[in-house]
Amino acid sequence: MITIDYIWLDGSDDMPQLRSKTRTFVRPHALPELPDWSFDGGSTHQGSVGDSDRVLHPVRLYKNPFSEGNYLVLCEVNNTDGTPHESNFRAKLRQQLESGNVDSTIFGFEQEYTLTDPMQQPLVPEEITQGEFYCGIGAGRVIGRLVAEEHLKNCFDAGITLFGNNAEVMISQWEYQTNPKDALEASDDLWMARYIMERGTEKFNMRVSYHPKIYKDLNGAGCHVNVSTAEMRKSFPVEEIEKVMKKFKKTHKEHLEVYGVANEMRLTGEHETSSFDKFNWGVADRSASVRIPAQVIKQGFGYFEDRRPAATCDPYQVTSKILETLA
Repeated sequence: MITIDYIWLDGSDDMPQLRSKTRTFVRPHALPELPDWSFDGGSTHQGSVGDSDRVLHPVRLYKNPFSEGNYLVLCEVNNTDGTPHESNFRAKLRQQLESGNVDSTIFGFEQEYTLTDPMQQPLVPEEITQGEFYCGIGAGRVIGRLVAEEHLKNCFDAGITLFGNNAEVMISQWEYQTNPKDALEASDDLWMARYIMERGTEKFNMRVSYHPKIYKDLNGAGCHVNVSTAEMRKSFPVEEIEKVMKKFKKTHKEHLEVYGVANEMRLTGEHETSSFDKFNWGVADRSASVRIPAQVIKQGFGYFEDRRPAATCDPYQVTSKILETLA
């Protein structure tokens, strides 16, 4: 028996939640062979009791790191007539990529998350102050290393080679980085890495919170995006950087509309964040909306880091908006 977990994003109004159900097969299947599978959209904010049938369409296959020899498959959500459901932002990004010459732009995500108890109560007292936690070691300086390290291995076993991970500035908070890929594959890998993280925390009786600001006076949780076009990888001098940044300044409000819920709580201008209301950029500046790495200025080519997206962001919508602005 072979099992394949069908995984999809629901229609939650804030951050889409990952859902899954398992189907059995008598033999392994390649992705094109996998059948569509219906589900109850009325229970996932994607339908009603009177109109509940929705369809899972497999789009990317991964190995199952929790069950050797079995698989996970990421699915798009369609209506019964085969059209994409309104919550299916992956289809919109796919169509955008198919209609224009933008597939040479690559994206790498830096996903921050906070570990909590199963009822989403923080694991540290509210009065704690930030100290020696960033990339820290030892009891009292890190919480959840076993979770983070197992996640790294599980992603590798699934076929997602993450760039790395580290403990973050706030204790009980971690970050992992995805390797740069085109918009669709990078976004797929981030959603599946999130799925693997949430599945993995079940055994530790912990829960993953993506809330952008658990504590008022401590660092929040973001999902910084590193962006590089084919042109930037050849040449990205200061004068070209200024042209690109003018485009992002002009569309700042549009970007924040799709950069994740509750982001205004995080982007206060403090705790290594920029202002929610104003766009700025700077070299090696982690208080800027967009950071230009110092090495890019030195070598004259490379990428930029958009630091505005919240940990709650949908990468399909984020990459779509960035591609639109770059175009």
